[in-house]
Amino acid sequence: MRHRTFGDDGDDLVFVMGWGNRWTHENVGWLIGKLTDAGYRVHAFELPTNIDDFKADWLEPIAEYVLDLEGYQLLGHSAGALIGQALDGAENHVYLSPWWGYDTPYPEPVLEAVSAIPTAFQFLPGPTVDEAALGSLATDHQLSTMPRWVSPAFVRETRAAQRNLLTIDHDAVVFCSLCDPLIDLAAIGRRVPTEHVVLYDGGHEIFSARGRAEYVDLLLEALESGAEPIERRQPTAPAADAG
Repeated sequence: MRHRTFGDDGDDLVFVMGWGNRWTHENVGWLIGKLTDAGYRVHAFELPTNIDDFKADWLEPIAEYVLDLEGYQLLGHSAGALIGQALDGAENHVYLSPWWGYDTPYPEPVLEAVSAIPTAFQFLPGPTVDEAALGSLATDHQLSTMPRWVSPAFVRETRAAQRNLLTIDHDAVVFCSLCDPLIDLAAIGRRVPTEHVVLYDGGHEIFSARGRAEYVDLLLEALESGAEPIERRQPTAPAADAG
């Protein structure tokens, strides 16, 4: 687990990045820059791309870190949202394309069989991660450094974490795309009210979407005030015809 702080002062914001995201990725840096420009002190976590134990390898290092923060805002992307939902102490929760369920062509018995193989050796092909999957602004550097393989232990631990998701905070906000090929969108719909979901055009990463700048202000409002500004922007249903 790697951690780096961006910004010298300001309100604390914990940004748990997704599987394969790096600080050196230009689009990740763009988002962090928007957060620091808004006055946040960003505590960014870069996840190991292979795990043998979800709690020990992913959750506990961040959970222990946030104990020393006197309140913070939480931003979790993809696998970072799988971790973020189990953290304590956040004032507001914003999730970007949360990986709360697998979207895979493999049937459940196959995933169960793979999960039972007792090894953390990465020999299973991971999801197809290309420009179409991530977003049209994904760079060559970003694509070339994304992980390509996963281990049976990784499949076992992440699926178990998804099955054991806690109740998502009532004021949480989710940003996601209906064109995202990497996550189970139904897993979001089962846990977050429709009025707390912001849809954008693009792939898995809002910060790699061509229209990303349009959502910055709304993202910052959600971090500051939770779901309230999202609810205000929802269209009002037309009144029924009294006649």
